[in-house]
Amino acid sequence: MTDRLDAQITFLKEADQLKSVLRASLLIDDSRRENSAEHSWHIMLFAFVLADQAGPDVQINRVLKMLLLHDIVEIDAGDAPIHGNVDHAAVAAKEIAAADRLFGLLPNDQETEFRVLWDEFEAAQTPDAQFAKAIDRMQVPVTNLANNGGNWPAYNVTLDQLDTRVGVPVKRGAPGIWAWLRPQLVTFFKT
Repeated sequence: MTDRLDAQITFLKEADQLKSVLRASLLIDDSRRENSAEHSWHIMLFAFVLADQAGPDVQINRVLKMLLLHDIVEIDAGDAPIHGNVDHAAVAAKEIAAADRLFGLLPNDQETEFRVLWDEFEAAQTPDAQFAKAIDRMQVPVTNLANNGGNWPAYNVTLDQLDTRVGVPVKRGAPGIWAWLRPQLVTFFKT
């Protein structure tokens, strides 16, 4: 029992580092960059509030778990902005190594459970993962629309990029959300 609790507490202390990982995205009030722990909390709230936009086969409790865990690998791998110029293969390798290390801190049953959820989110092939990925991708555009484009100008973001990098996964996992979001993006990029 003590070994199990020691492992769980070790993981939880390590997870605290996610609060120090700064993302490229700004808060709605434009006061500072968001950290990855805040992002994870916020997209969980998005998924909980927007659960009625999920397909009939989506289990929101599983989605919430995926969203809670999906960016924990950024403790080791850092944040890779969606519109940044990054080596996706190198980022994926760092994230896999981080998942191995971080989830490996847990007792075996939790290591397996958490890793399965993380891998499922990354693959985005199940209804749960597709909805989770849609929520993850739509949060930043919602924020950027509220703060005059946020970091879009710094990354020279175009509507075509948003259609590909945001639209494809959002339309796949939450088509109603994309139907709501896209006209707002079109309006923003016309001005």
